[in-house]
Amino acid sequence: MNPQNLECERCTLRDGLDRRHFVQTAAAQALAAIGIVFMPTQAAAAAISFVKGAGARAEKAYPIPATDGVAIDKEESVIIARVEARAYAFSLACPHQNTALRWDARARRFQCPKHKSRYEPTGVFIDGRATRGLDRFAVRRAEGTILVNLDALYREDQHAAAWAAAFVNLAEK
Repeated sequence: MNPQNLECERCTLRDGLDRRHFVQTAAAQALAAIGIVFMPTQAAAAAISFVKGAGARAEKAYPIPATDGVAIDKEESVIIARVEARAYAFSLACPHQNTALRWDARARRFQCPKHKSRYEPTGVFIDGRATRGLDRFAVRRAEGTILVNLDALYREDQHAAAWAAAFVNLAEK
């Protein structure tokens, strides 16, 4: 038996990690480093904020955004969007495979980072692998807030009328 082969068979790369896993991990770390270095400086100016709803699990109150833009409650997986005097509440999950959506402020649309499905700010499906608009929560207005019923989530293809009506008209008082 060749002593060099015996030594290689005992190395940590052979024992703890297979070559494929090592290459995948190294590639992922390199891509993450490149993404940080080349991240657009305009990203800080994006119309997005992170919020936390108040209230019981079934219904959460969120401040109505003062201007058009998006607020995300990561804890409840809710997106609050103000678009042209209307407020919507969407599920943060892409309807295709439940990947967390991202807001592209420059293009003024939502996009799924996994399969590139794109949605208008109102949740209407534009293109990609998904087959329907973003899932909308039932909402109502109450004293300067938008109340989101987390137990009433509407799919466009199954609850078309409720989905279409799931917004708050901010022009009305």
